[in-house]
Amino acid sequence: MAKSELTESKIMQALDYAYDKAMNGLPGFDSAIEMAESYKKESGTLLEQANSLVRWQNTKAATSGFLTGLGGLLVMPVTIPANLASVYFIQIRMIAAIAHMGGYDVKDDKVKAMVYACLTGNAAKEVLKDVGIQVGKKVAQASINRITGATLTSINRAVGFRLLTKAGTSGVVNLSKMVPILGGVIGGAVDLAATNIVGDTAVKLFVTHEVSPSSEPIA
Repeated sequence: MAKSELTESKIMQALDYAYDKAMNGLPGFDSAIEMAESYKKESGTLLEQANSLVRWQNTKAATSGFLTGLGGLLVMPVTIPANLASVYFIQIRMIAAIAHMGGYDVKDDKVKAMVYACLTGNAAKEVLKDVGIQVGKKVAQASINRITGATLTSINRAVGFRLLTKAGTSGVVNLSKMVPILGGVIGGAVDLAATNIVGDTAVKLFVTHEVSPSSEPIA
């Protein structure tokens, strides 16, 4: 039987569902906010705490028990590959936790759109630049508040397009690149390199503030 074809709409529905679960948690999985608060109790600077979160989440996500347990809990309302759904949840939860650590309201739709932009990794700079957000200046909550509904739509559309391109219409391209972990762990483990890039992008945006709106109006 042929696999259901992925579309931008399905991907965005999957992201919204994963975001909701990241906010509320799943059995055995803390919410993004709870996870952020636990890392904020560690010693070191905020940047060191955020980087620790990224490193540990990557390591944890590479274990078979983590993904196997997650796969049984994360039942998406749309048909997308189970491993792809798991990766979205893992990465969104990580990014949202970093945003919370940086002092952002992760229940704000504008912050949510910025979280989604981080999912594109290195392409996030272009996604944000296309809607008037430049790299190299401090980003502030007040700047995010200037984002309009039209900009939210533009960001989400760009994210959906880029994630669909990366995954391929059936998810085969993305899944074939997932890194098999040695020691008998399942072959469909998270792409650690990609998740590291996503985490690094989130740290730059929400903690070190290397991405910010330009002086031009965001429309």
